[in-house]
Amino acid sequence: MPLVLATTTPGEPEIFASLQGEGPSQGKPVAFVRLSRCNLACVWCDTAYTWHFEGDNRPHRSGATYERKANQVVLSDEETAERIAALDQNRLVVTGGEPLLQGAALAKMLALLPGVRVEIETNGTVEPHPALDPLVAQYNVSPKLAHSGNPADLALVPERLRHWAAEPRAAFKFVIAGPADVEEVLALAERFAIPRERIWLMAEGTDVATLEAREAWLAPLCVEHKLTLSKRLHIQLFGDTRGT
Repeated sequence: MPLVLATTTPGEPEIFASLQGEGPSQGKPVAFVRLSRCNLACVWCDTAYTWHFEGDNRPHRSGATYERKANQVVLSDEETAERIAALDQNRLVVTGGEPLLQGAALAKMLALLPGVRVEIETNGTVEPHPALDPLVAQYNVSPKLAHSGNPADLALVPERLRHWAAEPRAAFKFVIAGPADVEEVLALAERFAIPRERIWLMAEGTDVATLEAREAWLAPLCVEHKLTLSKRLHIQLFGDTRGT
């Protein structure tokens, strides 16, 4: 069963080795595979080339749309696994887009990578495929707050949030643009019984200056509310570029 991947350049799948830049595994060496397509449309999304294709009228602050053919590539599960294995990393991060939209195909591919610790980045709205779930060591769940521009009934699904709150493999990573976003996180944590030790707050931004300015006021709020600050290490190291 084929997977639909994002590209670094036309025809070249976005499969690469780097350091995990965000969340609980920040700084660890990993292999990355970025899948294409998303069921949400964040106005500040920094990987809009995975979903904001020509003809898609969902808003994005850049106003740019992307040619689907140049920004998507289809690979078999065997070839995808071979490319990942060639990177010789014992940890794999599956990101997107929204990877859980391709759960069945992803399960077939991951079954070809025994011994690799798998993390999946997800927006938290899609139920994991039953064949995929046993293969996942960690879910990095990033529910989208009001400032993402997504309707709450699409982005914050109560059944899903309750599931992730009760799932010990799930870490919650919230994108924060202003202090009001922290209040929204606290309300969600209270409503869905999300343990604060499993919540990371990460400033929104694609350049170091913006991130540092927001982290300056976000850090004391993390201290006050006993939450963990996540950096965006890859932005600091490589800038806002594909394949990093």
